[in-house]
Amino acid sequence: MYVVTGGGGFIGSNIVWALEQAGLGPVVVVDRLRDADKWRNLAKRELMDVVDPANLNAFLEANYNTITAIIHMGAISATTETDVDLIMDSNFRLSMDLWHWCSSHRVRYIYASSAATYGDGEHGFVDDVSCEALAKLRPLNPYGWSKQLFDRRVARIIEGDEPRPPQWAGLKFFNVYGPNEYHKGRMSSVVSQVYKTISDDEPAVLFRSHHPDYEDGGQLRDFVWVGDCVSIILWLLDNQDVNGIFNCGTGKARSFADLAKAVYTALDKNPDIQFVDTPEDIRDKYQYFTEASMDKLHQAGYNGGSTSLEDGVKEYVQSFLDADDRYR
Repeated sequence: MYVVTGGGGFIGSNIVWALEQAGLGPVVVVDRLRDADKWRNLAKRELMDVVDPANLNAFLEANYNTITAIIHMGAISATTETDVDLIMDSNFRLSMDLWHWCSSHRVRYIYASSAATYGDGEHGFVDDVSCEALAKLRPLNPYGWSKQLFDRRVARIIEGDEPRPPQWAGLKFFNVYGPNEYHKGRMSSVVSQVYKTISDDEPAVLFRSHHPDYEDGGQLRDFVWVGDCVSIILWLLDNQDVNGIFNCGTGKARSFADLAKAVYTALDKNPDIQFVDTPEDIRDKYQYFTEASMDKLHQAGYNGGSTSLEDGVKEYVQSFLDADDRYR
């Protein structure tokens, strides 16, 4: 049995799809679907159960001898969330509880970290998980800090040779885009937001730069197709001896202007881009450059490659956003 926390969310539901495609299962999703359309992310899947997070402990104890791996994607992922106590409960303490449970019951554990742990990138984007290297990072928001705190705790456990799961891996996801993110609203990828404005016959809207080294639309991100992320997770499941915290990106930063133009190209339209000020509530925490170093994952044996921005955007737009059925 594979347990996917946050399995009704964006990356989580794509992982559930990938497990089904690979013939792995049964699959149990741990999530709250509430009263919106999030359930549609799972509507095509065959699931053993959907467990409310409040009942997770009871479920794990009742099924401990049948669980192969826990893939922990559940988190409060909004970088604008200000309830830090809630973030700590969801992003740090639950992650620690699952680590200890997997260690005690000899269950493999893959979890979501984040590129937000790197902060403004002052110390680069190399996935060095030594306690010394992690201590230098300065996340810019509570979400990034909660992920960083867990990574640091894991690093200390490993350096101290404390109990750990038989396989453990954390993935520092960069700017992921792809199907099943529609419930995220303002936090959905720029691809989906640009597509919507173009579909409404309006210009694409990007943030104006407030940094002298970057032109408007020239802010750089490592945009990664969600299919590449799930390929890495499947590879980890196939390689039980691989442990560590790894970047999950492409290794190539691209501009928001490039991304918007790729959406226009996928729709066979001429670019029409306008710029607005970055909202003040995120302006002083805004990252102008992210680019994953992928050397560590490749040295571990992963050779799956990455999807180019143009190909990933084309696939997303033509096969999902612009299709009758947008869901994976």
